[in-house]
Amino acid sequence: MKKRSSSRDAFFNARVLLSLFVGVAGVFLALLSFGAFSAITARTAQAQQSNTVITHSVDPLVPVGFDCATVRSLGIDKQENLRAGALMIACGLAQGGGTTSFPFTPFADHLQQMLSPLAFGGTDEDLITGSEIGTNITQSETFVAANPDDPNQIVVAYNDSRGRNKSPINISGASVSTDGGATFTRLTVAANGQSPFQNTLGDPVVLYNKNLATWFTVWLDVACGGQGLGGYKSTTPADPNSWTHFCVHSNSADDRNSGWVDNNPSSAFFGRMYITFNDFNRGGGALFVRFSDNGTTWTEKQIATTFFRDVQITGNPADGKLYLASMNEMGGGLSNRQNKFYVSSDGGNTWTNTYNGPSFPGPGSTTCPSNTYFACMFTGPSFWRHMGWGQPAVNGGIVSYVYDSRNTTNGDAADVFYIRSSDGGLTFTAPFKLNTDTTTKRQWQPNISAAADGSLLAVWYDERNATANCVKGNAAIPCYQMFARRSVDNGITWGTDMELSDVVTPLPGQPDLGIVAEYAGDYDYSYQVGNTHLHTWTDGRIPISGASQQDAFFDKDTAGGGGGIPCGDLVSFQVRCKAGGKLQAKLTLTSTAHTGEMVTIDVDGTPHTVTINGNKATLQLNGTATGVHTVTLTDPAGCFPPSMPTCN
Repeated sequence: MKKRSSSRDAFFNARVLLSLFVGVAGVFLALLSFGAFSAITARTAQAQQSNTVITHSVDPLVPVGFDCATVRSLGIDKQENLRAGALMIACGLAQGGGTTSFPFTPFADHLQQMLSPLAFGGTDEDLITGSEIGTNITQSETFVAANPDDPNQIVVAYNDSRGRNKSPINISGASVSTDGGATFTRLTVAANGQSPFQNTLGDPVVLYNKNLATWFTVWLDVACGGQGLGGYKSTTPADPNSWTHFCVHSNSADDRNSGWVDNNPSSAFFGRMYITFNDFNRGGGALFVRFSDNGTTWTEKQIATTFFRDVQITGNPADGKLYLASMNEMGGGLSNRQNKFYVSSDGGNTWTNTYNGPSFPGPGSTTCPSNTYFACMFTGPSFWRHMGWGQPAVNGGIVSYVYDSRNTTNGDAADVFYIRSSDGGLTFTAPFKLNTDTTTKRQWQPNISAAADGSLLAVWYDERNATANCVKGNAAIPCYQMFARRSVDNGITWGTDMELSDVVTPLPGQPDLGIVAEYAGDYDYSYQVGNTHLHTWTDGRIPISGASQQDAFFDKDTAGGGGGIPCGDLVSFQVRCKAGGKLQAKLTLTSTAHTGEMVTIDVDGTPHTVTINGNKATLQLNGTATGVHTVTLTDPAGCFPPSMPTCN
């Protein structure tokens, strides 16, 4: 049984324990090589069919009569969802998870001191409350949101395998906080011990619709065509404890959905919700969006006619302009990748592919043996599939994006990079590496949030504090920690990268037999409410039966600092063009309280820092070329939309 201990605990300093671990590391590796996976290998062999058609099945995700010869023609090998993984396992094309045994060590449950002082955030909070037994204990792949009208109300949705073998199937879960993230309660229906999201297959999206005062979750949904898009909305307004089912799209091959809601009352599309996804019944995984103003009627628009991975949709809180980050995976594996952006300025009705970035090496140490289309972060055994996907964030007209890439020059399997656009996603800056460690340790699966004060917080999984080789499922070997880096000027400059999570966690295992062995969650999506950054991740610090396993954790960071000027202190932001190509941008405030503080005014992608004098800050550029110029107040961000004057 999983015993829930306080998340305020942590591991002893890994450097102090190194001498203790070295002596047993060889034993661990020997067990992994000769015995730990023998049972899994046997099960995989039994799963292989004498012909290509499944003649019997005990997994509710695998239909009898499924023809394994159609796996690649249907794009199942490219889908990241849990149903696709179950089909791959049943066809003998992938290996399911399994328990891993390690020699008993008295340290495994008692390594409970801080490794280092907290740098970002507060106390880590475990989202998986209560006790668990068995092997259906995998919780990862997180999506967090908050109620802007009540920031203390936070909901985190995640994949949860506790209902994978139940009827009806249920691989989705959520945890709710009503005290700003200090504590969480895992949503559980007393009658069946599952989450309230039955018939769902994971891939979480959670949104709070301010216009409707209603929570919405969206998942891959059996009840919407077999593998369509469906979800649950809060039955009682603003109460995330009672839910009613709905369908977004009835289909049999949807995958990799993401979502965003326009919560700006001044926007022409206030309350509109957007769900993007890949449809493997069309164009081999073509890219689509569906949007709705009421959660009942959904309008569909096609974004791309062929397979480019849906990474994440987001929008500019100031004007409702939409930005969809996508990725050309160029055949998968360890091949190159390409970042792509699609933009809509009319509420999702029309889309333009504004940016196709340079190719970069996909991250990873090896291709995943169960499915070589996906790359894996770790070897021995191969674990944690990750393709380089990140997250976009928008504030004040500035588009930020983080992603992951392999360094082919020094053999570093994964580094985190940041790019920035100040012209509405048309062009982006050269990639800037966020992790500053000088090792070849892995940094992977990043996300980013953009707060109202113009601050950004980028967060990723980071192996730099590991002092021994990470071993999947071994609760005695610390492996990775969540690291973060903050910008207070909307991505122009960045501070030091430091720890966000309190613990160097072990590399969790994946004991669920019906989920591919390399799975540890494919992405995490962060959120911001006001000036507070909310981040969630997959953590392995709490063992079951001595083995580390996947839990979802939460932390928040409230120390933003994009200038400290609330939007309520701003009167106007005016841009004028004068004869001879002179451009003047003037910021006017309600009082002189901010005298001496700095703001940044961005002109055509070039930042200019200006000091506030009295109740004004003025930028004047001489010799500006004739034409249309984009001028944006980036500090503080989001208070005024960009101005685009013509200078004569």
